[in-house]
Amino acid sequence: MNDVNGSRTALTGVPVGGDHGSGSQGDGSAAGYLARRTLPLAVEFARQFRRRRTLVMFGLLLALPWILVIAFKVGSNSGQPGATLRISDLATEGGLNFAAFALSVSASFLLVVAVALFCGDTVASEASWSSLRYLLAAPIPRDRLLRQKLIVAMAYSAAAVVCLPLMALLAGTLAFGWHDVRVPGTGETIAALEVLPRFGVVIGYALVSQFVVAALAFLLSVGTDSPLGAVGGAVGLVIVSNILQAVEALGSLREFLPTFWNTAWLDALAPQPEYSGMVKGVAVSVAYSAILVALAFRRFRRKDVVS
Repeated sequence: MNDVNGSRTALTGVPVGGDHGSGSQGDGSAAGYLARRTLPLAVEFARQFRRRRTLVMFGLLLALPWILVIAFKVGSNSGQPGATLRISDLATEGGLNFAAFALSVSASFLLVVAVALFCGDTVASEASWSSLRYLLAAPIPRDRLLRQKLIVAMAYSAAAVVCLPLMALLAGTLAFGWHDVRVPGTGETIAALEVLPRFGVVIGYALVSQFVVAALAFLLSVGTDSPLGAVGGAVGLVIVSNILQAVEALGSLREFLPTFWNTAWLDALAPQPEYSGMVKGVAVSVAYSAILVALAFRRFRRKDVVS
């Protein structure tokens, strides 16, 4: 019985076990009830962390760099670098080169799936379990519930985007050493310590570029009780955007596609770094995500969670 009471107190902020007949506050709410104490972030973080999909996804993200290391070690003599010096040709040149390669091959799909999973599953899963109505009956204000869910989902998404390149940097350094960075295409060499701060900017940009995926997945999550539908819809956006991006007839209109600037971070690793493409990418991503998140809150305020 104490566990039940403790859970109720954590969700509602209302002490249990006191005087149940003590009346109500001036606003009509129960004595001791505080909306700002409902669904604490610590509770939601713990609930999401214990879910199997969270553990599996982070396990995959942390294991991928080591799988790539093994692949390069096994196939080290299977081919020679081409004249164009692609980023894959330079992956074994050092830890930073390897981390850049790992980010380039994962950002367009694996990280998209991870972000869509954390943001698209968060509300839809509650609806599919029929627990959403009980959360709101706690009572937790709708805007607060959605805000807490969004904060936790974005925190796990950020951790997913950051942990992969950092693990790749560690794995690449241990496997291939710490050397200066060679630039794809030209083969020019840049001091590793000079590139390291830029790589931090690259990781930050990779996170911002996923905002659109996160926001769309979250919008779909509040409108459906199918987590798979919300996740698939967000991943589908990226697929469609990549297809349209290849249509050169669209001309400058392609710059407004949410995925057009996703690889602009490569310019930050050039001998003379260029950030204009990244600035445009940030502007597009933030604009789209702000609109989508606003629509999610508007949709959830009017959502019938009983049916």
